[in-house]
Amino acid sequence: MTQRHKLRKSMNRAVGPAVAVIAVLAMIGYIILGPTGLYAWGDYSQSVEKKRVVLSELAKKESELENRVNLLDRRRVDPDLAEEYVREKLGAYHPDEVIIPMEPAAKR
Repeated sequence: MTQRHKLRKSMNRAVGPAVAVIAVLAMIGYIILGPTGLYAWGDYSQSVEKKRVVLSELAKKESELENRVNLLDRRRVDPDLAEEYVREKLGAYHPDEVIIPMEPAAKR
């Protein structure tokens, strides 16, 4: 066998393992740097925390609205709340009443 033939034969044998090593390195890189990789977990945890804050705010608002709906139920309406609601929507105030506008944050 000639030297060139031996070199070509050894190169042909090395191609398979080289391709496998490159594929494994590409997979490892994707695992670490990919969109769902290890670096993305930090972004996901920050995103989850932000979503939990928004969810807690929405749950609080939902409970407030649910309470208001229950208070305005036709079968057992709260008279004070009904009067406040009607006056607010219709603008029906007595001439001797003094109305003090409040900021939405100050109402709580």
